[in-house]
Amino acid sequence: MKISAVVSVGLLLAVSQPSTQKHIAPRIVGGSDARAGQFPYAAAIYITKPDSTTFCGGVLLSNLWVLTAANCIQGATMTRVQLGSTQLSGIDPNRLVVASDNLVFHPLFDPETLDYNLGLIMFRMAIILDDYIKPTSFFPITDLPGSAPVTALGWGQINDEVAGVHNDLQYVQVATLTNEECKLVYGSVITDDMVCVSGNYNEGICRGDNGSPLIQNVGGGHTLIVAIASFVSTNGCESTDPSGYTRVFPNKEWISNVTGIR
Repeated sequence: MKISAVVSVGLLLAVSQPSTQKHIAPRIVGGSDARAGQFPYAAAIYITKPDSTTFCGGVLLSNLWVLTAANCIQGATMTRVQLGSTQLSGIDPNRLVVASDNLVFHPLFDPETLDYNLGLIMFRMAIILDDYIKPTSFFPITDLPGSAPVTALGWGQINDEVAGVHNDLQYVQVATLTNEECKLVYGSVITDDMVCVSGNYNEGICRGDNGSPLIQNVGGGHTLIVAIASFVSTNGCESTDPSGYTRVFPNKEWISNVTGIR
């Protein structure tokens, strides 16, 4: 199925802001191609809505659940979740596609401010896990500090000039900012459940990366899901403005209560 649109978290935030503040809109920019099996929890999500089909990322939490951004699946009538492959097209024996219309939204999700921008997709039956389809259900036990090294993933645009999703899963190393630092760019729209990240130059997420995970490697082969991609600056994906995410730590109780994952 062709992508007629990619989710752009733009929705120019309908909140009162001074004119000096930058608007929020939804890049992997400056990234590298992922190897097969490198991120076995990465999910590509095709979302069917009454008037369009859009694209987002997500992260596999278990053999039944995928975590993504709420505004990705808002208004959806059906989702198709691709797992197991780093490529969106081409022959790949490891690829699995699962359809589901069982969607759960964070009860405090605000589509105007993008506060609590988290949603869950439940499969109709448990999928079979293997080396290429494997959940990462390790949640952080503390909140993210500033300057923490993290990894952003996604199939979104790789620059502002070429529209549409990228066929190959991309990843890039970035670092977290404190919310005070992020507010210097975006102002008061940044809340405690959000976190911003920045690269050495302009690395970050782009349109189509919305819903994709921000991960942190903590050693011992363990990976933490620390946040879900939510927005970038309307100045463009290649600007040096930070990328915005929804934190998992303040919301892990809700995730656990819905999914039963501890």
